[in-house]
Amino acid sequence: MCLIVFAWRPEHALPLIVAANRDEFYARPTQALAAWEDAPGIYAGRDLEAGGTWLGVGPQGRFAALTNIRDPAQALGPRSRGELVAAYLQGELGVEAYLDQVASRSAQYSGFNLLVGDRRQLGYLHARDAAPRLLEAGVYGLSNAGLDTPWPKLVKARSGLEGLLETPEPQRLLALLADAEPAPEGELPETGVGLATEKLLSSVFIASQNYGHGQVRC
Repeated sequence: MCLIVFAWRPEHALPLIVAANRDEFYARPTQALAAWEDAPGIYAGRDLEAGGTWLGVGPQGRFAALTNIRDPAQALGPRSRGELVAAYLQGELGVEAYLDQVASRSAQYSGFNLLVGDRRQLGYLHARDAAPRLLEAGVYGLSNAGLDTPWPKLVKARSGLEGLLETPEPQRLLALLADAEPAPEGELPETGVGLATEKLLSSVFIASQNYGHGQVRC
């Protein structure tokens, strides 16, 4: 999962609105959004290679999502990041307790951003920060850097979500996620992957011969 925009409004009748795209190598085996037969109450996609997931919901209003951190120089962790989402959805720890636990062992994973929440709280952890934090009400964006890092696609998608909060119909959110226009070269971040790849990855919806988004989800 590489772009998530979300509105957190804990006092609202619709407290959490999420629109997200996951980019991945097309060859990686994946199960689409479905109920997990081995974990009642969980609805999520599934990484059939490592067994985890990138976004899902669970019992008692539990929600979790994850993005990777883009850094070619980072050390690769021995454990799959997708298990961080699955473990929260399947568990019973509260938001703060779970993020504290993950923070204490974050070195076991390659770089990640993790969102976990329930009906009352939404928390965020960046793998390179020691302290998780609870999020105040607001509209946020998360890609492959820190929360609200102003990459062009994040700024565009977050602004688009802000304009849909009064009428957040699924088809309008899907249209927001389907924007395949790359950012101008002068606005691209420098993350160490080269100009051509930066440009490819700069659109809200990514499509290439072997990597990108299969379908948009909201």
